Parts: sequence; C-alpha cells; structure tokens
Amino acid sequence: MLLKALIFLMFAMFAMTTDSVGTVIPEIIREFGLGLTAAGSFQYATMAGIGISAIALGFLADTIGRKRSILFGLVLFGASSALFAAGHEFLLFVSLLFLSGLGIGIFKAGALALIGDISRSTREHATTMNLVEGFFGVGAIIGPAIVASFLQMGLSWKWVYLIAAGLCLFLVVASLMTKFPAPARREVQSVNARETIRMMGDPTAMFFAAALMLYVGAEAAIYVWAPTYLGSYTGENAWLALYAVSVFFVLRAAGRFLGVWLLSRFDWTFVLLCCTLAVALLFWIAVVGGRELAIYALPVTGLFMSVQYPTINSTGISSFERGRHGSIAGLLLFFTCLSAVLAPFAMAIIGDRLGDSRYSMALGAVFATALLILSLWNWSRQPFAARLKERNRDDYGAREDAESAFAEV
Repeated sequence: MLLKALIFLMFAMFAMTTDSVGTVIPEIIREFGLGLTAAGSFQYATMAGIGISAIALGFLADTIGRKRSILFGLVLFGASSALFAAGHEFLLFVSLLFLSGLGIGIFKAGALALIGDISRSTREHATTMNLVEGFFGVGAIIGPAIVASFLQMGLSWKWVYLIAAGLCLFLVVASLMTKFPAPARREVQSVNARETIRMMGDPTAMFFAAALMLYVGAEAAIYVWAPTYLGSYTGENAWLALYAVSVFFVLRAAGRFLGVWLLSRFDWTFVLLCCTLAVALLFWIAVVGGRELAIYALPVTGLFMSVQYPTINSTGISSFERGRHGSIAGLLLFFTCLSAVLAPFAMAIIGDRLGDSRYSMALGAVFATALLILSLWNWSRQPFAARLKERNRDDYGAREDAESAFAEV
C-alpha cells in the first residue's frame, strides 16, 4: 500500500506542473513580450524531454532496477524545478523544462513498471492504472488552481515549480526508506535503448501505441482547442463555455475512479469499446450541433476519456514480460508525447487554413472515430486474450507465490 501511495503522489506531483502550462503561458507572454509560437515552448520543451527520455532511457527501469530509476528521475525533476528560483531568463526556463521532462520520462517509466510488479493480474494492473491516473487528474486540477491563486495574491507563477520541487524531495526521501519488490533474476535481462526501438516491430506494441496516439489526439482537441472553439459563444450559458476545460478535467479525474469500478467487474475490451463509442458520439455532436451543443458535449467527454488512457496503457504494458515493462512503458510514453506535439499542430494548421476552429474539433472527432474502429476490432476479435492469459500465468501468477519477496533494490 505504501508503494501505491508513493506512485499516486508522483503522478499528482508532476501533473501539477505539466497541466499548469496553459495557465502559465499567458504570464510568460506578458513578461517576455512573446508570441504564441515562442511561448508554446513551455509545452513543447517538457513533452520533448519526456518523449526523448522515454524512448532512450525507459529501459533503465529494467537494467538498474525500479527503485534506482525512480530515484534518478525524481532527483533530475526536483533539481530542475528548484532551479526556477535561480533566474528569470526565458531560455533558462525552457532548458529547465526540458530537463524536468527528461526526469519525468525516467521516473514515470520506472513507476509504470513498478505498478506491474505489485499487481497480481492483468485486470488488477488496469484497475490500479486507472486509480493512478485518477490522482494524476487531481494534480491536473490543483496545479492550475495554485498558479491562479498565487497570481491573484501578486506572487510569481514560478511557485508551482518550487512546490513541486518540495514534494519531489519528500518523495526521494520516502523512496529511499521504502522497500521495493525484488525482481526475479530471470527477468533482469540485457536491455537497452535498441531493445526499446526493436519493440516497434512487435504488432502488439504498435497496436497499443497507435491507440494511445489516437486517444491523445482527441484529448488535445479538448484541452488545447476547445477554448478557442467555444470562445465566440455568447448564448445563455456563456459561463459554461468559459469553464468547459475545467469541467473536463474534473470529470476526467472523477471518471478514472469510476474506471476502477468498471474494470473490476467487466472485461477491459468491452469497457474500452463503450467509453470510446461515447467519446466519438459526443465529439460529432459538438461538431455537427455547433457551439450551442458543444458547451455540454465537449466537457462530458472527460468522463469517458478518463478510462481510455490508463486502460490502453496498462494493458499494453501487461502484454509483455515483467523484465521488459520499463522498455515497453518508455516506448508507449514516447508515442504519447509524439502525438501530444503533432496532433495540436495539425489541428492548428487545419483551423487556420479553413478559417474556423470547428475544423480543428472535427479532426479530433476523426481521431476519436478511428480509435472507436480499433476498439471495435479489439472487442470482436480479442487478439490479445491469449497473450494476456499467458502473462497472467507466467508473471502475475508467479508473483502471487512470491508476494513476500520484498528486499532493498
């Protein structure tokens, strides 16, 4: 339980910073006199750091161990966040965000692998991932609120990074004092970045990578472009248009706790299909029905999107041997970050070319529909059932017989 609590806090901590960027960017524009493209570096620097470390260093969780990789990533993230107090230059901040992204990629891959270590089945793995992402959603709500509150008090936006650095110090100390499960020696293989890249040739890995990219593309349409799409709405409930993204984040956080209940009772393929169908329908209602319906439909997608990411991610990781969980977690995280950069960029180009942000939302609807097609095929064909059954038998079943094998790693 203590290990789970540490993982929950890790995810909430870094969500405080990564999901605060939308609140911080307007302040950066004013302070440094920047345009949107330059100020957007606060988003791209972090995502680039996470993506690079995920693909190049995710394997560390499998080679040096979960505990050491988590500590390494936490120290890098914490130091980078603390150094925000050292200066006030835009390039310094961008560089620190890139380094913090590297740290996030390292400790997140280690934490994702650790979740597999402490789970007793692939179903429990998916359930725990939904709970973890629920705490991430809580951090995503708290972070922007901290920034907004401090700005109202006349304090700097940098405090959110300093608070994160303090939490990170606590996590480093707590991790040092906590016993981690000892990996079976047969699982400690010769793994490196090449092994992670070779996984791109595995159809299973690429299915889950494609599903995550489509999910992130649809999600980006909400938190990046929904404010622009709804900005011109002046109807009776204009206040809802203003707070649409905030409602989305709240429902996304609540929905991840709902996902814990759903996945403990129903097959993951059926749950994923139902949630994906709901998201696709809500997107097309928002696009075809216009802004009058979009102010209701777009925020509600958060309730169903909440289940998609942790379910896809955890099942993708569970499909591989424990000894490669760090590598596959890094690979999936890389594709997640890649989509987080490319999808909003593509939506911006389409919206600019066609002169209406509705077309940006339409591209998000296309991503959601493509994910629905993948989910329907996955539910009807059950292509990974045998593989997951094998992992339950060989990895998770073996773990049940060795639950007491805890030691310092």
